[in-house]
Amino acid sequence: MCLAVPGKIISVHDPEEPLMRTGRVSFSGVIKQVSLAYVPNANVGDYVIVHVGFALSILDPQAAEQTLNDLDQRTS
Repeated sequence: MCLAVPGKIISVHDPEEPLMRTGRVSFSGVIKQVSLAYVPNANVGDYVIVHVGFALSILDPQAAEQTLNDLDQRTS
């Protein structure tokens, strides 16, 4: 079973080599550095699905926030 978690991009490091593009992503306050190579159009403020350190897709903000709220309620 795999788990991908939504997070919000808070900063982007955009080197000349597109495969080296990374960003700092917040997962409810936990900040991790992730690869943005698979989502070249992702920008600061976008929500992305992250699996094992790679952002896989950009999410609709409302769907991402709902998912995060649902996860938050399950841990309370």
